[in-house]
Amino acid sequence: MHVRQGDTVQVISGDDKGKVGEVLRVLPETSQVIVAGVNIRTKHVKPQREGEKGQIVRAEAPLHSSKVMLYSKEKDVASRVCHTYTEDGRKVRMLKKTGELLLPKPTKKKGN
Repeated sequence: MHVRQGDTVQVISGDDKGKVGEVLRVLPETSQVIVAGVNIRTKHVKPQREGEKGQIVRAEAPLHSSKVMLYSKEKDVASRVCHTYTEDGRKVRMLKKTGELLLPKPTKKKGN
């Protein structure tokens, strides 16, 4: 998939077209993403125990990854992604329109 968790994306089609948010989760099995503040769904929850009140829960629902594009906060523009190599030989993602590099976040090593 062209987006990863933590990327800033812009919705390019649908009811939320034009909204910008951060990718909270990536669901590669269904090629969907969950974006903060986008595709909000409302769910009415009944009280589970006596004395409790019912609730209205609002949460982000997944949307297909083809409906989002990577977004540059610096230039305020959405762009496709391409791959390039840095001087030290690492393969990194880059925004085509701006040339901005999307460096991978450092991963935590398990062990010790």
